Amino acid sequence: MKKKIKVLQVIPRLGFGGAETGCYDLAHFLPEQGCKSYIVTSGGELLKYVQKKKVKVFRLPVHSKNPIIILLNSIILFFIILFYNINIVHARSRAPAWSCLFATKLTRRKFVTTFHGTYNFKNKLKKFYNSVMVRSDLVIAGSNFIFSHINDNYSEFISVKKRKLLVIFRGINTSYFNHQKVLPKKINDFSKQYQIDRNKFIILFPGRLTNWKGQKLFIEAIKLLSEQENLQSFEAIILGSEQGRNVYKKQLLSMTSHYRLNKIVKFIDKCEEMPIAYGIANLVCSCSIEPEAFGRVSVEAQSMELPIIASDIGGSTETIVKDKTGFLFKSGDPKSLSDMIVMVMNKDYNSLKSIGFEGRKNVIKKFDVDKMCQTTFTEYKKLIQLTK
Repeated sequence: MKKKIKVLQVIPRLGFGGAETGCYDLAHFLPEQGCKSYIVTSGGELLKYVQKKKVKVFRLPVHSKNPIIILLNSIILFFIILFYNINIVHARSRAPAWSCLFATKLTRRKFVTTFHGTYNFKNKLKKFYNSVMVRSDLVIAGSNFIFSHINDNYSEFISVKKRKLLVIFRGINTSYFNHQKVLPKKINDFSKQYQIDRNKFIILFPGRLTNWKGQKLFIEAIKLLSEQENLQSFEAIILGSEQGRNVYKKQLLSMTSHYRLNKIVKFIDKCEEMPIAYGIANLVCSCSIEPEAFGRVSVEAQSMELPIIASDIGGSTETIVKDKTGFLFKSGDPKSLSDMIVMVMNKDYNSLKSIGFEGRKNVIKKFDVDKMCQTTFTEYKKLIQLTK
C-alpha cells in the first residue's frame, strides 16, 4: 500500500488574495487525491471556510519579518514536519520561506516555493532576502511574465542542477465565478445596501487600496469620462480595503471631491462574495501602474462573462486575449483608459455578450483551479519519486 503524500503549505495570512485563495484551493484538492493536507498561517478571513476534517491548520506568526521570530518559526516547523512526517513543504511568501528553508534543510524534506510577485529590490540585501523564493527544489512561477522576471534577476540562485523552475498558471474556481449561479436577490440586496443605480452603466474596479493598483489613475479616467457629452449615465465603483493605508484612502476621497465626482464614484470596503460584486457590473477595470504577477481580476471578470480593460503590462497581457476577451490600455495613461471605456460603453448588447462568452471559454481552458491543482499535484509526485 502506498504511503500518503503529506503536504504542508505555509502562508503569512489566509485572506482573499490570489496567493491565499490558491493555497486554500490546493489544500482542499489534495485530500481528494488521497493526500494529507496541512496549512501554517497567522490567521485570515478564509480560515473560517477551511474544512477542518480535510485540512489541519496551525497558527504561527509566519507573517513576521523579525529575524528572531523567523528563526523560532523554523524551529516549530522542524517539529511539525517530524511529528506529522511531512513530505513536502510549500512556502508562498518570503518571510515564511526562510523558516521553511531552514526547517527542510534540517529534516531533509522537499521544499517548494511559488513566486507570487515581482518582489522589487533596490539593493543587494533586499535581493538576497527575495532570493529565498528560488532556493527550493521546485520554483513555481504564476505566469510567463514572472518566469522571465526570475530568470532575468535571480538566475545566479537557481543554477543548481537539482532545482527546477516552471510555470503553473494560477487558477480560479470557475464554478464559483459563474454569473448563472449568483442569486438575483443577493445582487439586488447588494445594490440597495450601497445605493447602486443599476439602470446606469456600472464600471467596477476591484483591488486593495494601494498606489500601484492605480486607483488614482482610474479616478483621473473617470473625470475625463464625466466631461464627455452624449455618453450614457454611469457609476464607478472602487471596491477594496485600505488595509491600514488610511492616508492613501484619504487622498483618493479628496481627489474624488476635488474633481466633483462624489455622485459618480463610490467606495466599497469589501464584498466577501465577489461574484455578487461582479454581478452588478457592466465592465471591470484593472489599472495597475506596476506589472501584475498574474492579474486575478482579469481572469475573474472573464469567468463572470464581463468585458475587462487592463493595463498592457504584466500578467494581464497573458490572461486576456486582446480585443476578443478583453482590452488593454496604455499603462499609466488615464486618457487611454477613458477612451477604452467609451469604446466598450458604445458596443451593442450582442458584442458585449460575445466578449463575455469568449472570456469564460478562455478561462475554463487555461485558468481553471482544477487544472492548477492537478498540475501542482503532479509536480509534487515527481519530487517524491526523486527521493526513492
